[in-house]
Parts: sequence; C-alpha cells; structure tokens
Amino acid sequence: MAWNEPGGSKDNDPWGGGNKKDQGPPDLDEVVKKFQDQVRKIFGGKGSKGSDGDSEGSSTGGSGGAIGIGVILGGALFLWGLTGIYIVDEGKRGVELRFGQYSETTQPGPHWHIPSPIDSVEIVDVSQIRNVEIGYRSGAGAESSKRSVLNEAMMLTQDENIVDVNFAVQYRIKEARDYLFNMRSPDETLREATESAVREIVGKSKMDFVLTEGRSEMVQSAEVLIQEILDRYGSGLQVTSVNMQDAQPPEQVQAAFSDAVKAREDEQRLKNEAEAYSNDILPKARGAGARMFEEATAYKSKVVAEAEGQASRFLQVLTEYQKAPIVTRERLYLDAMEAVLNNSSKVMLDVEGGGNLLYLPLDRMMGPATAAVPLLPQSSQALDAARKDVENRARDRMADQVRSRATLRNREAR
Repeated sequence: MAWNEPGGSKDNDPWGGGNKKDQGPPDLDEVVKKFQDQVRKIFGGKGSKGSDGDSEGSSTGGSGGAIGIGVILGGALFLWGLTGIYIVDEGKRGVELRFGQYSETTQPGPHWHIPSPIDSVEIVDVSQIRNVEIGYRSGAGAESSKRSVLNEAMMLTQDENIVDVNFAVQYRIKEARDYLFNMRSPDETLREATESAVREIVGKSKMDFVLTEGRSEMVQSAEVLIQEILDRYGSGLQVTSVNMQDAQPPEQVQAAFSDAVKAREDEQRLKNEAEAYSNDILPKARGAGARMFEEATAYKSKVVAEAEGQASRFLQVLTEYQKAPIVTRERLYLDAMEAVLNNSSKVMLDVEGGGNLLYLPLDRMMGPATAAVPLLPQSSQALDAARKDVENRARDRMADQVRSRATLRNREAR
C-alpha cells in the first residue's frame, strides 16, 4: 500500500514527513557553531562540545592543522616571490620603485625585485623616436592633410611682420629616471620649449631671412636652443632632429609675397644667365686676343728679320761692288735676268745670224701645266730690246730695295 494512501505507513514518506518534529527548518545557531568549530580545527584549536556532549577537538587534529597552515603559507610565499620576476626588452629600461621611491634603473634582460606592494617596476622605452608638431597637426588615420594651429604658427619677426611657421621635432628618452620623476608631463614640456625657442629665433630674424635663405640656420639654432632648455629642466629627453616644414606669410598677403619671391627668383635667374654668358664669351675673347697678339708678334719678328737680312745682303753687295764694280754689275744683271725669266713661259735663243726657226718640245720640257708657245725668230734688235728691258727692271728693283732699306733705317732711328 502506498505511503500517501489512507491507512498507509507515513514512515515511507521520501521527504521525511513521517516525523512531525523533523519537518521544521534547521537551527541557525547550530550551523554557525559548526562553522566556528571547523575554523578552530584549521587553526589548531579545540572544537566545542556538541549536542551529544562529546569534545570535537584533539591534540592530533591541532598538530595536523598547523602543518597544513605552514604548507599553505610557504606555497603562498613562493608564489608571491615569483611575481617579482620581470624581463626588460631590448631598447627599454626598467625603473624599480620601493614604496614609490626610486631604487635603481635596470638594463635589458631578466631581473627580480621584491614583489608588490613593496617594490614596483616602470618600463620605459628609450629607443622609440617620438614626434611633436608646432603650428600644425597631422591628419589621423588615413587622412594625409594637415590642420593648422594658428595660435602656435603665427609668429612676429624682427621687422614687425607676421609669418606662419611650422616645425616638427623628433626626440627620444635619454634618461628614464629623469623622464619619470623630474617633470609631470615631459612631452608637453617639450612642445612648449620648442614653441618658445622657435619664437625667440624668429623674433631675432627678418622676414626675408625666414622665408628664403635662413631656414637651415634657423633649424640648427632651434635644435641647440631646445636641447639647452630640456637639459636645464632635467627632462631626460634628447632631441634627434628638427625640421622646418613650412614658412610663409599670412594667407591675406600671401599672393603679394609670392609675386615678390618670383621677382627675386627671376632676378637671380637673369644674373646667373648673365654670368654664364660672361663666362662663355670672355675666355673666347681672351683667347682670340692672345692669338692675334702672338700673330702680330710673329709677323713683327718675320718683317724685322727679313729687313735685317736684306739690309745685310745689300751692305755685302755694296762692299763687293766697291771692290769690283764691273763684275758686280754683271753678276747683278745675271741674277736679275734669272729672276725675271724664271717666271716667264717664253724661251729666247740668241742665235748668231738670226732668222732661223728652231723647234724645241717646250711643252714637255716645262711640264704639263705650261702650255706650249711657238718660237719666235730672234734678231739682234729684239735681243737688245729684251736686254734693255731686263736692265731697267733690275735697276728699278734695286732702287726699290734701296728705298725700303732707307725707310727701315729711318724707323729704327726714331
């Protein structure tokens, strides 16, 4: 018969409902007491007497609890010590702090420190090249455009003009301890120091110098001045490079300044072209002048030498003429005849009795360049006339030579 049917046994109730007094909730005080006894056993204490009056603690149970506590504490201490191991990567430095105060700086590699909360470690990247921009901000992400920051870019020059200047400074951490403890915000301090240095340099320069040839000099001066400021502050930063991205007049007058710059560039271009033309034409003119001078010198030497030779020859002939006039005259006559007839294509034969026609192959004798001429009958009258003509020519030639020598002497006397 089932337990829930009339007349059934209530002792078979699976929910323990057979005993009326066991159906109530458990006693809360009893539960707390049991929990306290378990805690006392763990820490080596004696348990309290239960409802049946027996003592739950014993000396054996207390000793086992103490050993367990020691093992647990030792394991916890070991695990706590393992948390003090850390590794510093290449290009970084580890700064150890003990109760928040600087202890030491560690180099790359594995290290150990007293675990937290006693010691802590700050890892600082000293190899990363960082960048700060003055006067503009680069676009983030895929944007490549620049956004101008006018309150940083606008600067006043020495001649009271306004220029728009953009600078980019690259830097890295030189000393990790100084970077962490000497200043609250080293990166922002670098930005302000850069702006101050650039304003100082621009304020000492004129506008044309800033816009044209003074850029490299300004960059060098800015780098030195920025580093001096950072070292004076003890920032622990090292400036690696300073770049002048842009320098231009304000947008309102930029067109006028562009025209002025173009005019200046055109002026410089024309000067360069003129210098190039001058460098091309002057050497040629100097070379031509030197050549003409050398030719004139050579001609002078030639004329003087010929005149001196002719004068010497005339004096020698004169000396011989004074010694033997007849012989010298005859010799001069023969030389003159040879000189005159040497350039003539006619051949004259002095044949005693005259009137006979002789044939000579003159065309072959005189060469292919000279045309053959017929032989003319010779007579004593013709020969006399020819002789007189030769003598006249020789006399005229001698007179010309005498006049030329006299003129040369007069020139030398002057």
